[in-house]
Amino acid sequence: MTNPLLAHWDTAFEIAPFDQISDADFAPALDVALSQHKAEIAQIATNPEPATFANVIEALETPSRGLEQVLSVFFTVAGADSNPQREELQREFSPKLAAHFSEITANKALFARVNAVWEQRDQLDLTPEKSRVLMLTHRGFVRGGAALEGAQDQRMQAIKGRLATLGTEFTQNLLADERDWFMELSEADLEGLPDFVISAARAAGAEKGAAGPVVTLSRSIITPFLQFSPRRDLRQKAFVAWAARGANGGATDNRAIAAEILALRAERATLLGYDSFADYKLETEMAKTPAAVRALLMDVWKPAKAQAEADAEVLARMMHEDGVNGDLEPWDWRYYAAKRRKAEHDLDEAELKPYLQLDRMIEASFACANRLFGLEFAPLDVPLYHPDCRAWEVTRDGKHLAVFIGDYFARGSKRSGAWCSAMRSQAKFPKEQTPIVINVCNFAKGDPALLSWDDARTLFHEFGHALHQMLSNVSYESISGTSVARDFVELPSQLYEHWLEVPEVLGEFATHAQTGAAMPPELLKKVLGAATFDMGFQTVEYVASALVDLAFHEGAAPQDVMAKQAEVLQDIGMPHAIAMRHASPQFAHVFSGDGYSSGYYSYMWSEVMDADAFAAFEEAGGAFDPERAAALEKYILSTGGSVDPAELYTAFRGRLPGVEALLKGRGLAAK
Repeated sequence: MTNPLLAHWDTAFEIAPFDQISDADFAPALDVALSQHKAEIAQIATNPEPATFANVIEALETPSRGLEQVLSVFFTVAGADSNPQREELQREFSPKLAAHFSEITANKALFARVNAVWEQRDQLDLTPEKSRVLMLTHRGFVRGGAALEGAQDQRMQAIKGRLATLGTEFTQNLLADERDWFMELSEADLEGLPDFVISAARAAGAEKGAAGPVVTLSRSIITPFLQFSPRRDLRQKAFVAWAARGANGGATDNRAIAAEILALRAERATLLGYDSFADYKLETEMAKTPAAVRALLMDVWKPAKAQAEADAEVLARMMHEDGVNGDLEPWDWRYYAAKRRKAEHDLDEAELKPYLQLDRMIEASFACANRLFGLEFAPLDVPLYHPDCRAWEVTRDGKHLAVFIGDYFARGSKRSGAWCSAMRSQAKFPKEQTPIVINVCNFAKGDPALLSWDDARTLFHEFGHALHQMLSNVSYESISGTSVARDFVELPSQLYEHWLEVPEVLGEFATHAQTGAAMPPELLKKVLGAATFDMGFQTVEYVASALVDLAFHEGAAPQDVMAKQAEVLQDIGMPHAIAMRHASPQFAHVFSGDGYSSGYYSYMWSEVMDADAFAAFEEAGGAFDPERAAALEKYILSTGGSVDPAELYTAFRGRLPGVEALLKGRGLAAK
């Protein structure tokens, strides 16, 4: 019987036949697929014909169908619906895959042919897109160590393999800590909690097999618990557990793993001739240098810290008026901030949440995409990897563009956070290929499922990434969709968040779960009026994390990551009552892989652009201005990595932005 992961998928839009795939299929399929891919690479490397763009670069761009199918399915389920067998497979696959791809960049015969095409580039009369792909391919080989020889070459391959293993261990340790901890609540402990928090706690208790409601370390449960529970002792217990993920000692402790990762990255950069890993990593980003990143972060840090310190004084007074002595602590901030928002803006999360139904917010994200880009979404009835998942066909003017899959609910088998991934990316070479895109979130279940304001923003954010994939219109998969500089990739996602705040969008789709009534104008006004509330806190917790990430990679690798983290936070004057958004032992962005290492700043770099880009709509005909929407698709969403991002943004806006629009948007500009 043919392994379903290696067969041709004769399904609707060639979606993976999840109902036919078992965990036992993955290991044998990967072995066959790797063997096939090695043969394909060897054929390119040993081709006796003179090296050309077609027989080297385009040959490398030709997808290895078996390998793509195996990896797209495996990494989808490993992140969103893990189990012990899949975790064991991931530990087995990570070094094997790292070794495989390291062998490709270390293949001297292959690099010689890539280099031969590169050396004759001026005589090849290539299109701009082909020239870009050639440059990126050659640069990728060089940065991967292809030019290294002897012992240095061997050491580079060993480093890559070890980093892959450590990244997997880090992720699985964090998942284990998040999955295994929960705090049982008595009926008395539920006092003061809104119904939606109680409902989520009861559902979590049922999932954990507990006798009653529980608080878990899922952000969709712990954050509202910290906002609404009047029990300071329980808030402290929950917060301490949340902050301690990855640092509890024992088998799941990530501190030594993080230190080893940093040491290996520093060594890797040294082998390639860079002063630091940050210099190596940022060379290919818009920021280019650690100094440019630090300058941006400090420009934002100063006003954000000043605002947070002023807010802390207000919250501490409120706490003392409650008869609680001592300092304002991190487990107090959200509780008193929620009370303050209620007092100053008359805005209560419990009042707001019934208007933010998950299904209606999905509709809203689709409707905005329809008005801006003409996209239509029709439900698909196809087998998926979990019953929670839903799928839609995406069309425009009757033409199929993509398949979109949404996996929205938190569960123990899913890692925390939210992300967008493509099971298949758009391409035209070697044949037309439409994308299959997944948004994964961690919202609390309910009947109906209700979102917080942050949840709704997350939904729009991830759908912005999905649009970047779905509207991609390039020839080669390596530059398709979100395959762009890390500090540019968040522009479409963060920009799309702005449409959630458009009054006519909320007026149409923010309808009450029980009555169906539209959000009252006065509540809508309060929501928009409070949009920058507590922004000092949010900015400080984020920028602190970005500065620690940068410091980790700027110089010599620290032997003690917690000591280095404490040093950085002391140097910048971190407010006592605010914790980093991601403490080092749980900083998956930075330690689960290289994606955001030295790059956590990129959300803010992109926000500088997204604030300025949405201002372009406001300066034109409004949020749905057709000319601005067409320009956004033409210059940003459809182009992938085919053009330098600074050129793309300048083409869209006419100039590069400054930090002013960001500070204004966050309410941190000088009054």
